[in-house]
Amino acid sequence: MPTGAELMQEFQAGKFDIAVVGAGHAGIEAALASARLGMETIVFTINLDAAGNMPCNPAIGGTGKGHLVRELDALGGEMARAADECCIQYRLLNKGKGPAVWSLRAQADRRKYQGRMKHALERQERLTVRQGEVTALRRLEGGAFALVLATGAVFEARAVVLATGTYLTGRTIVGEWVEDSGPDGMHAATRLTESLLKMGLPLRRFKTGTPPRVNARTVDFDEMEVQPGDELPVPFSWSTQNRPENRAVCWLTWTTEETKRVVQENLDRAPMYSGLIEGVGPRYCPSFETKIVRFPDKRRHQLFVEPMGLDTEEVYIQGFSSSMPEDVQIQMLHSVPGLRRAVMTRPAYAIEYDCVDPLALSPALEVKSVPGLYGAGQFNGSSGYEEAAVQGFVAGVNAARKLRGQDPFILSRSESYIGTLIDDLVTKGTNEPYRIMTSRSEYRLLLRQDNADLRLTKRGYDIGLVPEERLRAVEEKYAAVEREIRRLSRTGASPSPELAAFLASKDTADAPGGCPLDALLRRPRIHYDELAPFDPARPDLPPDVREQVEISVKYEGYIRRQQSQVEDFKRMASHRLPEDIDYGSIQGLRLEAREKLAAVRPLDLGQASRISGVSPADIAALMIYLEK
Repeated sequence: MPTGAELMQEFQAGKFDIAVVGAGHAGIEAALASARLGMETIVFTINLDAAGNMPCNPAIGGTGKGHLVRELDALGGEMARAADECCIQYRLLNKGKGPAVWSLRAQADRRKYQGRMKHALERQERLTVRQGEVTALRRLEGGAFALVLATGAVFEARAVVLATGTYLTGRTIVGEWVEDSGPDGMHAATRLTESLLKMGLPLRRFKTGTPPRVNARTVDFDEMEVQPGDELPVPFSWSTQNRPENRAVCWLTWTTEETKRVVQENLDRAPMYSGLIEGVGPRYCPSFETKIVRFPDKRRHQLFVEPMGLDTEEVYIQGFSSSMPEDVQIQMLHSVPGLRRAVMTRPAYAIEYDCVDPLALSPALEVKSVPGLYGAGQFNGSSGYEEAAVQGFVAGVNAARKLRGQDPFILSRSESYIGTLIDDLVTKGTNEPYRIMTSRSEYRLLLRQDNADLRLTKRGYDIGLVPEERLRAVEEKYAAVEREIRRLSRTGASPSPELAAFLASKDTADAPGGCPLDALLRRPRIHYDELAPFDPARPDLPPDVREQVEISVKYEGYIRRQQSQVEDFKRMASHRLPEDIDYGSIQGLRLEAREKLAAVRPLDLGQASRISGVSPADIAALMIYLEK
């Protein structure tokens, strides 16, 4: 007997400029950017109530990730504004280190954030939001695409962004229990993979997972350490006028030797080691059982207990990701101080899904073999809400620009973490879910989260997603910074007993003849605001301007050195490589280099030099070829 799908009659349901498949964090930014650039856009999601869902930790930002959110905000994206409306606890991470690695992180109210993003989609002009599973994608004559829903509805689009998250042939695993499923019990997109394979996309299988959730009424918080938010929290978005308010706290606890024993005695039932899980998981966010196997001598591991929102009793056990059987998970929970009576509301699970080899993508996130088809987020092999959002934005912008006949919007790794993320994916590829980290950027002192507005607001304005008044405000802010730096260099602190006492308290050399204020500020442990008593002409400046002044003065030498490195990078990038170059005919290239270069097809010598398997000698051969 034929199935319901086989009996379904296809019918034409509408034509659009751009179609976005998926309404997670990547799909939302892609759809909003496309529509705001004037494209008639439609975004599909299996369940509208899952738009903007946070199936893992309901938090925005974190180390490296906070940089992405700030950069996205400077470009005109949505995530930072939504976070400031929905987050309930803010913390600036790594504050004890240098400003290059400061990263903002905020715990979000999960359902409020989800509703906020769904409403943003619904209110956007030129954007249609449609619940439905895309089961087939076909190329039409003339280059457009047909997207077929499970109901038989067929939509036509001139460009498509695939932002399928973990839904694409998703498979959920808890111990011996396996089910075809997307996150949070949503049904998976099980039929689209076939169309993508027919188009020649190189797909692979990745895995991620989540920890258990428990009811806060059954948690003994007295046995845990309180993790409060910052005393003076700062927002993600520069458009947020009011300082955020911390309305929740998190807690810290530790696993025990008993937790370790429970896992070790049940490793034969762990899907990670029984062969049941086939996908490759993230190295930097491993399951708890992987931690036990990888670090057998470690006696305990940190767990953070974090609220899922203000209107729920569910809390999230960060650091306890697992795919162990449910009965084992309960034993694990009950071995942890504060969780010995915990009632689990949702078990931890692993989820496998299909994604593309990102080497198949151009720096514009367009599939090189299928013009007009773009990838974003976990479909591209990355992990994380923030990584997904910035890729969605870039894919949506580039889909719109392609239809307008404009050059692609490509961010360099020398100007942004977004550029670093995309360049790593499309140039180096990834064998595991990719996660951004500050250590991935060789220019991280320049690419700080605090100066993302300086670096990228003009780029957002140029593509049409940042209003002129916002650009002018940023220009005035940094003009004020420059004025104050010049003033500090021309203003001295007069010698006095008060100045001598202050310098002694900072354990730094005395200045018996006085000292320029900028020279004092360069000294370790001396901060801009502390110089106020010795600076009677000091202007009244906003906190963000004062912060930029201090960082610029204190790290001037390091910043100048890194700017020199960026100039070297730009010189390499200025050597463009022809699109139709025949690498097989170039004398002096090794066979491996010829194969890698032909597969990636780099835009310039800089990108070519970052391809795994391409040596400095190969780059020299390319330079000789270009000179000829």
